[in-house]
Amino acid sequence: MSQDSDLQRPGDGATTGEHAGRRGTDGSLRGGGAQPEGGAAEGQRAQDPGLRAGDRGGPASWIDASPGMPRSAEAISMADRRIARALGWFSLGIGLPQVLMPGRMNRLVGLENTLFKRQIMRLVGFREIAAGAGIFFSQPKPAEWLWARAGGDLMDLLMLKRAFGNPMSRKGRLMFTTANVAGIGALDVIQARKHSQALKDSGEEFSMKTRSSITVNRSTDEVYRYWRDFENLPRFMFHLQTVEPKGDKHHRWVARAPMGNTVEWDAEVIEDIPNELIAWRAIDGADVPNSGSVRFVAAPGGRGTEVIVEVDYQLPAGAIGGTVARLFGEEPEQQIKDDLRRFKQVVETGEVVYSEANPRGTISSHQIPKRPAQPLP
Repeated sequence: MSQDSDLQRPGDGATTGEHAGRRGTDGSLRGGGAQPEGGAAEGQRAQDPGLRAGDRGGPASWIDASPGMPRSAEAISMADRRIARALGWFSLGIGLPQVLMPGRMNRLVGLENTLFKRQIMRLVGFREIAAGAGIFFSQPKPAEWLWARAGGDLMDLLMLKRAFGNPMSRKGRLMFTTANVAGIGALDVIQARKHSQALKDSGEEFSMKTRSSITVNRSTDEVYRYWRDFENLPRFMFHLQTVEPKGDKHHRWVARAPMGNTVEWDAEVIEDIPNELIAWRAIDGADVPNSGSVRFVAAPGGRGTEVIVEVDYQLPAGAIGGTVARLFGEEPEQQIKDDLRRFKQVVETGEVVYSEANPRGTISSHQIPKRPAQPLP
């Protein structure tokens, strides 16, 4: 009797034997246990990639591996999915009264009930509603919106901290509200990290690419040599604290992150063409996986060197992380533009240029707002 003699043929009735199975087109045993009646359905399942063999050679099982179920969703437990949905409902439940009854919500949490505070409370409510809707519509991958909730919790804590200095605030209610926001914020961070890790493990991380360029009025050789000495980078990249060499092609990078945090990683130079190209990538295990390159191209007419920077990085909180970073002036694309402007100044003049209008150099988020010129009366 052949090995497949016990297997049901397409079009036959129900399988016989508790451990009957079916072989798919790749020759592996698929399906197991009691099977539904009907040969057509059985034949369809035999071809379906969702029918997989059990772990460690055990009985095969039918699992949901349809195209609509990303691999990252399979790595999240049902309990964590329920918690994420509960956080979504919580956002909607707290956001609606904040929008409809901002005065009552101010009194409830202990804030002074002024027109300005009611407007702020209403804005917070719209943010909560957006986060709740985002969690539901982004299922089964709500990591971005969970990070949005965590960012909102941080903003709320900062506002509550300021409210303690207001003599019109009710300190007892403020303390109770702060404790609750901190607890919910911790849960938001835990869930956001779990869902983000699932995305990372499944290869579905959120990546962002950015490209920027500037023309420096110096030769390609001079510009290349200055950039190639990586210890010079913190002079014009203000988000970098240090770049320490660990060999000719390996360096340890320490960078500033939003909210006073730091991130560290080891990077290696993967391509180095004098006066033309420097390319690098972070070594596995970096806090923020990234790679990039900088090209040096002679500008037309002997007018210096065009510096072209391209960076590809994984956002710690996805696209929502980029949005939150923009609020704090830390969005990477703007960082690179600011860095290149400072690089131009350092190479051409030897220092970063400061002025009354730009007291902190070319950091865009700290520049004093300017008005268009107005005609004289």
